[in-house]
Amino acid sequence: MKNFSAIKELLDNSTTFYLISVKMDSRYGYLNGHYKKIFEAQHGDLINQHYAITMHQEDMAICSEVSAQCFANPQQIFPATIRKHDGKGGYIATQWDYKAMFDQQGHPAGVFCIGYDITAFMLSSAALEQMEHIQSHVIRKPIANLLGLTELLHDHSLPLETQNIIEMIRTGVSELDEFIKPSKQKPFL
Repeated sequence: MKNFSAIKELLDNSTTFYLISVKMDSRYGYLNGHYKKIFEAQHGDLINQHYAITMHQEDMAICSEVSAQCFANPQQIFPATIRKHDGKGGYIATQWDYKAMFDQQGHPAGVFCIGYDITAFMLSSAALEQMEHIQSHVIRKPIANLLGLTELLHDHSLPLETQNIIEMIRTGVSELDEFIKPSKQKPFL
């Protein structure tokens, strides 16, 4: 638990990271200021309350599994994504690293966890996936159809004026297609 003391000192007043410890009886033993600010407003004082009070019921199994991994491999850190109640009927998506704690005699003492809010990231990722789907299926499909039609209509027996109109349509649709195709360039970050 010596390591946990140093981490507590570092992150006790963090405005970005949550730091908690959960005792062997599944009750909170420590909460940093950021965790208290976000979750005690809706649940009251969390010290000595069961950790599940703040989370989506389905995520309790994840916590149990990850905690078991920590004690089976005490030198390692294990990640978990957990949904926490936001106090408005929804959830905050959080990412955590778990590590087992042992007392001075080497007996299991609990788990400490460092986490942070990933809700904005998750929402942005979902929005990007939706935009990619729209681009791929809703926009590019009609463009491909128009390109195919202009190829079919490309007939030298048509009047020159009609051929010119078809070529202008083909050029415009090709330019639009090139603009909309997924970029193979490096991301801007």
